[in-house]
Amino acid sequence: MNLKSRFLGLFLASWGILQLSTAQTPLDGLMMKKGEICVAVVYEDARWDQYWEGTYLRTNANVGTFSRKSIMPMIVGGISDKVNIIVSLPYVKTSATGGQLAGVEGIQDFSISLKAQLVDQTLGKGKLMVFSNLSFSTPASNYLSDYLPFSLGFGANELGLRAIGQYELEKGPYLRASASYLHRGTTEAERDFYYQDDAFYTFTMDVPDAVHGQVALGSWFLEKRLRVEASLTALRCASGDDIRIYNSPQPTNKVDFDRVEGFAQYYFKNVKGLGVLGYYNHMFSGRNMGQFSGYGLGLTYQFNAF
Repeated sequence: MNLKSRFLGLFLASWGILQLSTAQTPLDGLMMKKGEICVAVVYEDARWDQYWEGTYLRTNANVGTFSRKSIMPMIVGGISDKVNIIVSLPYVKTSATGGQLAGVEGIQDFSISLKAQLVDQTLGKGKLMVFSNLSFSTPASNYLSDYLPFSLGFGANELGLRAIGQYELEKGPYLRASASYLHRGTTEAERDFYYQDDAFYTFTMDVPDAVHGQVALGSWFLEKRLRVEASLTALRCASGDDIRIYNSPQPTNKVDFDRVEGFAQYYFKNVKGLGVLGYYNHMFSGRNMGQFSGYGLGLTYQFNAF
């Protein structure tokens, strides 16, 4: 049996899947005012020693423990009080403790996102806010997408459209929900034949579209200097095939997951604009991917540019 045939396909390369929590993201209920800039750097370390082959959770001694580390710089800017732009460019490194295949590292995907606040309305003892988000990501380096699970990403363009609603009480607690559709393009493999329910004599593979949803419950404390949040995230691919026994995974695979996360962010009182964040997440259900658990740590700095 080919060693690679037991590996799992991973597609944690887009905003829809790998969503780091920072000062503001395409998923949250925060907005920068006109002329404000926030610079963030987030380090993440995620690992798995079990993976889902289809929906069957298994281990693989030839892989051991798989590790995926990333550093993501991000810039958020207030074009106006109601429209923000978000740009990011992560650097990713993958490795495994078992087997003979080497991990890779490099720049992953460039992402740009426009976030607009559509509703900001007092309702009862709180405030109702509605946002929309349009995002686009594209590979920023010539990485091999068909080298799974070590690939930096899925190697395709992605266009995402998201709706976000949040209700926040005056004393700090809030409830937020979001839903998005992620349209993916094609990626190129270093082979001219693959099988996906039928034989395809081409090096071009269609990456499945996906639906992404999240529900979060959180609150502000310490005069809005501390934010604590718990969330549940789900992703479902709209199409795709399962990894077949004795076959290599590939970018056409259907990848699903359910994840829980705890998050905290603190803004320093004596250093204006400086903040720190941390989070931990765990995938408790999935399909054709690793059962990741991971943590992230980051710094944020916010200032008025104009």
